[in-house]
Amino acid sequence: MRRTTAFVLLAVSGVLAGCLGRTGNEDPARNADAKEVTLTIVANAVSGGKNARGADWITNWVIPRFTEQQKAKGVTATVRFEQSGTADEAYKTKVALDFKTGGGGDVVELDGIWLGEFAQAGQIRPLDDLVGAADVDAWDGWRQIPKAVQGLGEFEGRRYGVPMGTDGRVLFYNKKLFAAAGLPADWQPRSWDEMLAAAAELKKLPGVTPIQLNAGTAMGEATTMQGVLPMLVGTGTPVHDNGKWQGATSGVKDVLGLYQRIYRDGLGDPVLQQEANGRDRSFALFAENRIGILLESDYFWRSVVEPRTGVAAMADRDTAVGWALVPARVPGAGVGGQDFVSTSGGGVRVVNPNSRYPRQAWEFLRFLNSAEAVKSSLAGTAQITQREDVNDEVLAGDPVLGFVADRVLPITRYRPGLADYPEVSAALQQATADVVAGKSPDEAAEAYQDAVVKAVGEASVAVG
Repeated sequence: MRRTTAFVLLAVSGVLAGCLGRTGNEDPARNADAKEVTLTIVANAVSGGKNARGADWITNWVIPRFTEQQKAKGVTATVRFEQSGTADEAYKTKVALDFKTGGGGDVVELDGIWLGEFAQAGQIRPLDDLVGAADVDAWDGWRQIPKAVQGLGEFEGRRYGVPMGTDGRVLFYNKKLFAAAGLPADWQPRSWDEMLAAAAELKKLPGVTPIQLNAGTAMGEATTMQGVLPMLVGTGTPVHDNGKWQGATSGVKDVLGLYQRIYRDGLGDPVLQQEANGRDRSFALFAENRIGILLESDYFWRSVVEPRTGVAAMADRDTAVGWALVPARVPGAGVGGQDFVSTSGGGVRVVNPNSRYPRQAWEFLRFLNSAEAVKSSLAGTAQITQREDVNDEVLAGDPVLGFVADRVLPITRYRPGLADYPEVSAALQQATADVVAGKSPDEAAEAYQDAVVKAVGEASVAVG
């Protein structure tokens, strides 16, 4: 589950009655030598409410540590925190309005899925333009963030921000059912055929649904993120490539063909895909030893089947649940010639082009993404972060999170952060629903392409 906590961090000095007084100039040296700086931190988080851990972290750790650090350098920094707890889309609208009117935070946390949309609108700029390429490249933190994860903060090949915590998707499987079906406890399929071959063996067990690959519109974005997109990158081409969305391409048809094999051949439960609470129901069925294989993010391990507090707690999780990389269609067929693939989500912090203090904003951004700060933000919990050094330390005792950090993050891909993505995602969900309902992959792909062309224009679609 992607974390969509949103922090806005504002650095302001010499303002009238709280007005931000932005300049809109891209001068990396602007006010670089200021000795008195006021930092206002605005977060979509509130102590005791929404994203409380993040709010407490800002209040109790970020503010005192950063001001202390600045004092040691001879800079007087006054840090203020404005708490709120609004819906993510309302927050996004507010941030967009702030950017458009020349205001907003000096450092802004965005959901990674919004990055391209803000960049295309000219509301955010590459870090190189704002604070200078030499200063950006010199940050040692980049060496701790895998290149694939850095992609969360990139658009059209340029860095716009620093990624935050992320996640990864793997195949979870029930070892007890695998044992009953005569399948190995250390299962790792190397192709879709091998994955379905295991599902065929599980089908022989009474009352067991062999595999759950999210499908249909009822599951919404879970269908796209925990179904279509991981499989699509396993065909060699992401959903958006070279400036175009995939239409009824061979990759899309291959993925829909996989859905047909699962749901036509009785390897998955088509009715479950139509239920309003189908995803939650699939979690419960897995915990009840009635689903054999399920594609999910590490959220499933740490929050769903967690033995004590999970929503579908499994007391024997640590011995009963296995995990494996998601295979490409065939070895080497994944994006970039990969044998295994994944998709991820996460947040990203950017510097506001309107900032009067771009160098200070960049310094604050580095501070927030330092090893010490990232570790502190976890508040003692085990969760995958953007930094390999922090992951090595805090995930050492968790086999799945360590596996995702070590094996999945270096090969993962992120959703395109473009304004048209939600409509394309909805069309993909409908295409899977059509296949589950009995349409052929070709028919579903053509209907999908028509919907995407209508949404984004034919020139922006790679037609089949």
